[in-house]
Amino acid sequence: MTKTKGALIGCGFFAVNQMHGWQDLADVEIVAICDRDPERLRIVGDQFGIERRYQSAEDMFADGGFDFVDIATTVGSHRALVELAANHRAPAICQKPFAPTLADAKAMVVAADAAGIPLMIHENFRWQTPILAVKAVLDSGAIGDPFWGRVSFRSGFDVFSGQPYLAKGKRFIIEDLGIHSLDIARFLFGDASRMTARTRRINPDIAGEDVATMLLDHDNGVTSIVDVSYASKLPEEPFPETFVEIDGTKGTLRLGKDYKLTVHGPDGTVQSVVAPKLLPWASRPWHNIQESVALIQKHWAERLSQGREPDTSGHDNLKTFALVEAAYLSAERGETIAIADLLA
Repeated sequence: MTKTKGALIGCGFFAVNQMHGWQDLADVEIVAICDRDPERLRIVGDQFGIERRYQSAEDMFADGGFDFVDIATTVGSHRALVELAANHRAPAICQKPFAPTLADAKAMVVAADAAGIPLMIHENFRWQTPILAVKAVLDSGAIGDPFWGRVSFRSGFDVFSGQPYLAKGKRFIIEDLGIHSLDIARFLFGDASRMTARTRRINPDIAGEDVATMLLDHDNGVTSIVDVSYASKLPEEPFPETFVEIDGTKGTLRLGKDYKLTVHGPDGTVQSVVAPKLLPWASRPWHNIQESVALIQKHWAERLSQGREPDTSGHDNLKTFALVEAAYLSAERGETIAIADLLA
């Protein structure tokens, strides 16, 4: 069997999960890695047996020998690296958030289109097993047509010890976590036309906002609330679970703690547990996110071999990114923001 060969740029905290995910795919092989930090390069290279190691992305692309590139760096480098991939006609996966600005994200999509390469954003939350289970219930019609929904992520978990850069940016929770929750809202309820948001900073030791509440008007008439917090001190820490509530014309759905799914409809109430698999290399409580990494990478490999656009393509993610921008604008101005104005 001929394997699809990939290269990874960025060997930091989260990239290790991506390396494990690639290693699980029998038809994919990561043949080169790149990071400016020689120690991180050594650690990941030794752990996964990668001989080709680069501190320069330009040098790696010049040597070539791979079919796609997985960009797992921080947001400030994304545009340059995606455009570098486009220059070398290399299909690219880009870590979220897509870019520092919506203008940068649009430019990256244009560059990929001009080069004729697929571009996928690593927007993995919609690939979580419990979220996929919620989507399956909606698609089945068990609760009728949804008219109201809530996507909620509230936690007091210390995310800063593993990713200290998160405490330094002027933008925090919407850009880092809310982007996932907003994408889930799009995945479940369709695109949104208007956004109203409010934010707070509770933790005095960080630069950005750590609480956000967002109200979305969806094109199909659904109203949804997306709320995220890293300042919620709960009796039982739910990190990193996303809770979902949906009211439909025939019933209701509730995804609660410990992945308990309750679906109430005309035929009664059904309760189930839609927990993620604990992969051999995963660890609790991260296993939900870790499994979704493996699932989105499997999706990429399949779509790449089929020549089809991935679900979380650059074009698709522009709509999620526009919601992020709209949330910040709304919170700053105290106004409702029309999404179409940002995508124009």
